[in-house]
Amino acid sequence: MTQDRPVFGIFLMLGFCVLAPLGDAMAKLLGETTPLGLLVMVRFAVQAVILIPLVAVTGRPWRMRGRILRLTLLRTLLHIIGISAMFSALQFLPLADAVAIAFVMPFIMMLLGKYVLEEEVGSRRLAACVVGFIGTLLVIQPSFAEVGAPALLPLIVAVVFAMFMLVTRQVAKESDPVSLQAVSGVFATILLAPLLLIGTQMNIQELSMTLPSSDLNWLLIAIGVLGTVAHLLMTWSLRYAPSATLAPMQYLEIPVATLIGWVIFNDLPDGLAAAGIVITIAAGLYVILRERASARSAPTETPA
Repeated sequence: MTQDRPVFGIFLMLGFCVLAPLGDAMAKLLGETTPLGLLVMVRFAVQAVILIPLVAVTGRPWRMRGRILRLTLLRTLLHIIGISAMFSALQFLPLADAVAIAFVMPFIMMLLGKYVLEEEVGSRRLAACVVGFIGTLLVIQPSFAEVGAPALLPLIVAVVFAMFMLVTRQVAKESDPVSLQAVSGVFATILLAPLLLIGTQMNIQELSMTLPSSDLNWLLIAIGVLGTVAHLLMTWSLRYAPSATLAPMQYLEIPVATLIGWVIFNDLPDGLAAAGIVITIAAGLYVILRERASARSAPTETPA
């Protein structure tokens, strides 16, 4: 079992917060010309291709049985659903807006961590999470009247990834993170490949094997690489810190997504959204400071 090291876990999660929205931006660029099913399958297939040789060369344990195998399969299914919903949402919403709506997820995850896993959540961390959530609400700008039902897709992402991260927390302390990601990539590819073959035969557009133009194929690979590294960092972070600790940190995906959206898609938040971003960053930095203070304090002190 790995001993908790909250500050180290937080910095690993920061890496995830940078790479994940960058991968989402690549998916948004490709989404107009590439079927959803192919995007998702390539994302996981690249993960498997990258990590399986690494597992073999380093001699990492990869065999899973019983409870861990079942949880890994559940984790893979949740991952597929969450990524599919996010990639779909990106075709209707700006990058920053889709990420912002999905950010009810850390709040959901914190509550699940507190009441399902019985993790300790001090009043100050709870307050920081609530403040971060308020900042998130200020960033949300899509008009539900304009986009209709697809605006709800990021909410599906939020619920699914909250469950995904809690399952990851249960698996990560008993599995090597590289092996976990490699096995998940294999599971997902095996599950998705037959669906795409059937979808191609039945002329289902979103489940067809239609490749983008050759000059965009590198983006498909980039989505897989970025997703692999990002979620590996996330898996590592959950080995060292409770989900309730990491929940507020993920709010930092919002300003990162906003910056990427501005650079690539020329989407810039208005004054209210900018205020929300500032509040979100402040809440995240406060959590880092509290965790550093807790790491230096006596073990018997109640987390806050």
